[in-house]
Amino acid sequence: MKNREPRLIDGTMAMTHEEILEVLKDGEYGIISTIGEDGYPYGFPMSYIIMDEHIYFHCALDGHKLDNIKYNSKVSFCVVGETKLIPEDLDTGYKSVIVFGNAKEVQGEEKIRALIQIVKKYCEGFEHKGKFEAERDKDITTVLKISIDYTTGKIRRM
Repeated sequence: MKNREPRLIDGTMAMTHEEILEVLKDGEYGIISTIGEDGYPYGFPMSYIIMDEHIYFHCALDGHKLDNIKYNSKVSFCVVGETKLIPEDLDTGYKSVIVFGNAKEVQGEEKIRALIQIVKKYCEGFEHKGKFEAERDKDITTVLKISIDYTTGKIRRM
């Protein structure tokens, strides 16, 4: 995973690669944006995991997001980390990351591993149940992987 060189932007500092990874690993959800055949952008919130330096998420077998990804696999993925209002400065402290990459469906062992890691992240202590359900529901669930081309991150220190 590569990120653009940190630089001063509007009085804030672009994040380092390590800071970007921290926000991605700690994030609860992100907004994935696709582009459809009709030319409209489509953004939707998704829970996700980072595994093997890729982003994975799961969804139904069909729908608008899958139609868009089949049309154009290029996506962006935005995660907003910690935020804090700073009223005395008329400002907000924040961390945000945008990932640019390509999404594609995964199958087999990779699909099962991703589903189990999603359970591990969001349902700690229920991995056994999650493994059972991942195996049981693997044919009625789509798992997508975003291969990361590059990342950007911006931080307004609090």
